[in-house]
Amino acid sequence: MKATAPGVSDSMAASASAEARPNRVTPQGPCTGGNLDDRVGAAVERWEGDILRLSHAIHADPELSGEEFRAAKRVTALLKGAGFRFDDGQPVLPASFSARFGTGELVVAFCVEYDALPVIGHACGHNVNAASAVGAALALAAVADDVGVTVKVLGTPAEESTGGKVELIKEGYFGDVSLAVMAHAAAEDVIGGSSLAMSMWDVLFEGQAAHAAAAPEEGVNALDGLVVAQTAIALARQQLPAGSVVSLIVKEGGSAVNVIPDRAQASVEMRAPSITNLRVIQERVRRCLEAGAHASRSALTITPSGNDYAELRQDPFLSEAYRRAMALRGRVVVFDDKPVASTDMGNVSQLVPSIHPALGYDVGGAAHHTAMFAAYGASASADRAVLDGAFGLAMAAVAAAMDPHQRSRLLSSAGPEY
Repeated sequence: MKATAPGVSDSMAASASAEARPNRVTPQGPCTGGNLDDRVGAAVERWEGDILRLSHAIHADPELSGEEFRAAKRVTALLKGAGFRFDDGQPVLPASFSARFGTGELVVAFCVEYDALPVIGHACGHNVNAASAVGAALALAAVADDVGVTVKVLGTPAEESTGGKVELIKEGYFGDVSLAVMAHAAAEDVIGGSSLAMSMWDVLFEGQAAHAAAAPEEGVNALDGLVVAQTAIALARQQLPAGSVVSLIVKEGGSAVNVIPDRAQASVEMRAPSITNLRVIQERVRRCLEAGAHASRSALTITPSGNDYAELRQDPFLSEAYRRAMALRGRVVVFDDKPVASTDMGNVSQLVPSIHPALGYDVGGAAHHTAMFAAYGASASADRAVLDGAFGLAMAAVAAAMDPHQRSRLLSSAGPEY
């Protein structure tokens, strides 16, 4: 039995013009009729109110990483109303979910991230990310049977902290996926960019407290261990791979000046152009930390803070298909392959062909992770970006599904092991 496509009535489908025009996707395979860009566009228009209400609701009700319960509930309610079914086995990770529509062999995953930042709310625009991905899923569902795809929607929390997508990879939720897409809020439309691989550690040095004046020789100074380690890291930077970034902050260094510190804590963040180079940095930084512990006679504990992020790889065919689709919406999407920040979508892109374009709107010149950037997240410009991005992501998937060579390539990419 064919699934009933949500969002497009028989009259809508019939009203789509059958005349071909440049850049339109027309039937070549499973599809039986109609211009697919018209039908996808009609679906975006049909769901416009719901998509924008979702964006505004998430923006007005920011939730921190791993605690996005209300956002996830809003998304799942919309998907249920649109006829999506939810997998019998749901992810263990809180605020995550797995839903799908259609039965086609080509499985398209839409990653929905919706976490905010402390104090400043949606200063990375994840309400735009979430709404554009959900909108794209609804739009693709309108033609899912015709293009032979299964639309899979994954709620992927905690992008700003521990990396929810990595947890979903570990749980196997990308195991049947042929391609994965999402867009990210930004000041301009860009495709092709990479990201930096990233790792974060919490570091603890433990020593022995003693009176700093009466009996300092009885103490083991944990802060000394951290200072030696920090100095060693600073000196090591010159020999790290090009493009490496190592940042360190001291979180605890003692309780009183007349007491030898028995505890010193720090956080270390490491970034590199590739996961391979990140492993080099991790080994070097670990040696520096161990040197501090050895020199001060402190005990050292290193605890990873979340998952390691790999660098982002954007699929060339999907990138070009997205660019062409956005041109139909009057947008000029530029190619730029320089790495920007870090994302757990990088881990997904190492497994299956993916895109993660920057979705541009007016942010008043603000940078990501600022209160000013957050202020623009529910503007008319952001709303237009959400709708255009939904169309672009859906049409990138349609283009791949309708191209026999690309369809074969993507089907062969499904079923990776992490």
